[in-house]
Amino acid sequence: MKKLLAFVTLLIAVAGIGLAGMRLGWAAYPATANAEQPLSHYVPGGAVLFLQAKDFSSLLADWNRSPEKLAWQRSSNYEVFSRSRLLLRLRDAGKQFASAAGLPPDMDFLNQVAGSQSALALYDIGKLQFLYITRLPSAHSMHSQLWQTRSKFESRSAGGTTFYLRRDHESGREVAFATSGDYLLLATREDLMADALQLMAENAGHDSNHDLEFRNIEADPWWSQSAAAAGATGDLRMIMNLEKIVPSPYFRSYWVQQNITGMKEYSAAVSDLFRSKQEYREERVLLKKVAGGASTGDQPENIADLVRLVPEGAGFYQAEGCPSIELCLNPLEAHLLAPQLATAPVRQFAPQAQLTSGETGASSDLETRIDQKPAQGASDSQSSSALKTMLQKNQVSAILQVRSTQPDRSGVFVKIHSAVALAGGSDWNEVDARRALAEFVTPTLTVRQLGVGWKQVGGYYELDGLRTLLAAVRGKYLVISDDGGLINGILANVNRKVDLEPAQFVAGFDHQRERENFARLATVVDRPDMNAAGGLERQPRFFSENIASLSSTLAGISSEKIVSRNVGDRVVQSVTYEWSH
Repeated sequence: MKKLLAFVTLLIAVAGIGLAGMRLGWAAYPATANAEQPLSHYVPGGAVLFLQAKDFSSLLADWNRSPEKLAWQRSSNYEVFSRSRLLLRLRDAGKQFASAAGLPPDMDFLNQVAGSQSALALYDIGKLQFLYITRLPSAHSMHSQLWQTRSKFESRSAGGTTFYLRRDHESGREVAFATSGDYLLLATREDLMADALQLMAENAGHDSNHDLEFRNIEADPWWSQSAAAAGATGDLRMIMNLEKIVPSPYFRSYWVQQNITGMKEYSAAVSDLFRSKQEYREERVLLKKVAGGASTGDQPENIADLVRLVPEGAGFYQAEGCPSIELCLNPLEAHLLAPQLATAPVRQFAPQAQLTSGETGASSDLETRIDQKPAQGASDSQSSSALKTMLQKNQVSAILQVRSTQPDRSGVFVKIHSAVALAGGSDWNEVDARRALAEFVTPTLTVRQLGVGWKQVGGYYELDGLRTLLAAVRGKYLVISDDGGLINGILANVNRKVDLEPAQFVAGFDHQRERENFARLATVVDRPDMNAAGGLERQPRFFSENIASLSSTLAGISSEKIVSRNVGDRVVQSVTYEWSH
């Protein structure tokens, strides 16, 4: 079976349980607790993240014996990750734990404390404070390395149960542990351990004095609302208090997607991962801070309708609504009408320091004119007004983007072909559409109207010059492309039956088809500078080595698909990863 897609979430548990180890507490509770109760009953409130697994030991075993783990550890991607700030920080936390506990938090230790039904609650991202509870046969707990060192710890008691505590004075971390019955508890704070044991005692009926101080996580609104909004529990479930997590500087530093502004719209989220031999499926629910329906111009039925146009063999596709004309015009311009003039995105981060021999610039800069104003893109001229007017007049509601790659005949370069389909509010006027498109591209192609006439080729029209631009109208669909195969594939699906429920966003990626082409393209993009100074330790090249090696590690994933729906007070997303074998 394939294991990789759960590993990002699984690594949260691995990092929290095995490496973070700050003030680790290991306590036990008599086997009188109700085994049918969910572990969330025993988790104190105040956490910012809750992670639970139906069988954590199986997840860990699958990862350890998977070919993906071996391939990743040998990859350039892992080499870069091993030098990252995140991993260095976790290693420092692991050293602090080793000083306090007297044993390293390595994979052997993690295997010893990995039980079946398990839960991890994270209370502080910066200090890596957590509580971990798992069902583990007492015989296994008794043979653990930590249990064997209990004579070096001080004893404590909570909820009628004894646990053991040890502090490291230099780091300020502490470790506490005990075991009895089929429950194993680990905590990064003594009070978390005491509260969890108190909750267990109350649940088992050993303590009739209910104290609100020991209320469980189920009483926290973010947790209860998320759990109520979610469907069936997956093999792995993660619930997040986004109102607490997103403002954290640690989250902002390490969150790969860097979409902090978008995340601020949600108060909480829950994600369930379901695993099978054929696919991994992740079901997400994001709770909005302010409930609301679809935005203006966002018509789910039109988005689902566009998805049926996706041709066979497409490498990538994305369908979404058009609340503004710019959201439809920008991808059309960037990928088809004026790709060479596309504006680079504004950088939000300071450039990284480059350790070189001191040279500034390159010989190619001598060709750059400094006495002339840079040429303006077509979108800045009056030529775009006709196209904008046409899009506004027909009330474009949704856009479909399709892209595929293809090696050229020489086998050196890789061509990226694109197509865009626009869903209008009514049937398009084909003559007006061709006129507006030609007017848009004219300033960048010709001054005498050469090569901007249209000729009919099969079921679509094509510019009669050197520039490849194809256009076709089918009722309310306007299709523009730079490749005959793509536009023919889209037009062939116009009469296909819609088999997707209405959605706000749908996207798909054919990893099996595009993986080798990406590696070939990345090799050209990352071609080394033959004049670069040698003698320094070389970092893996970002595209051709770092990212390409991650793609090779995930070679078993054939495709990915995401469907997002707006349901009043929440956003519901389904992400599916299919395995090729």
